[in-house]
Amino acid sequence: MEIGLVSCTKSKRDAAASPRDLYDESAFFRKAREYAETHHDDWYILSAKHGLLDPDGPPIDPYDDTLSGAPVARKRDWAQHVATQLQEEHILDDAERLVFHAGRDYYDELIPILTDIDATITTDTPTDGLQFGETLAWYNEQL
Repeated sequence: MEIGLVSCTKSKRDAAASPRDLYDESAFFRKAREYAETHHDDWYILSAKHGLLDPDGPPIDPYDDTLSGAPVARKRDWAQHVATQLQEEHILDDAERLVFHAGRDYYDELIPILTDIDATITTDTPTDGLQFGETLAWYNEQL
């Protein structure tokens, strides 16, 4: 089973919304969500504030939190929290491959933890190293 993990974005709706809709103001999120919905068996959102979010979960309020530029210790704590959530939700039980649609701040600390938990899970970061415009172009080419 292939799971897509899409990062939250700075741009959000002005009012509470389901996780799948909260970040719709962002072109990146819209493209990554569309890709995840069409190319992965399931997908989740990586939120700087909430950790792992089910896209169809209850509405959440807009927030102003990011991992971009955060200290490594905060990213490690966040990554450990997300790894725990992935285990508690049994997402890792069936996952064979996790595909990150996110910047490095959202996976650099998480991937090693996941590898330690289950060495059979492979990870992929298809847009790693691409600038913002290049990332959007990559999604446009794939969709």
